[in-house]
Amino acid sequence: MHSFHSFRFVRLRRHGCLMLAALGLCSTLQAAVVPSTFGTVIGHALLCLNRMDAGYFYTYLNNAFGPPYKHDGGAYWFKTGTTLWETPIAEIMVSDGLSGHTFIGAVANVTAEKLESAIGTAMGIRHSSIDASSYPMRQSPAGSTIVYFNKQAKIYCATSQYLLPLIP
Repeated sequence: MHSFHSFRFVRLRRHGCLMLAALGLCSTLQAAVVPSTFGTVIGHALLCLNRMDAGYFYTYLNNAFGPPYKHDGGAYWFKTGTTLWETPIAEIMVSDGLSGHTFIGAVANVTAEKLESAIGTAMGIRHSSIDASSYPMRQSPAGSTIVYFNKQAKIYCATSQYLLPLIP
């Protein structure tokens, strides 16, 4: 019984979203279906705390938010309308496998300084400036990077597809 109701809800979300958008209800409905594992799965990936697997992240985001709204710059882009580290996240992008890097990134609706502070408060992970420019890149010890993205911030984790893991 539970799976039937879940199926009906997801079907309504995917097929009824255009109709509900006219009433201003679509974003509310989408926010209600964010998986409880979102912060752990996507948040930890953005902080380079998980193994990079673009296929897994694509499937996870597709199941949670529906198909990507665009394919651009070597990535599939998903609108989320949710939060991570108590920060609004507008979009998440996942590499398409055609470049030499596997990556996951997110656009936050705050400045780079506010995103850095929110992650530090929520996770205890610090990002240090790696250049002395007016808009410095920031990087964590694990390799997560925060950059300026117009008046917003972009956070990403990227790994080379050509580097092999160390085998003890």
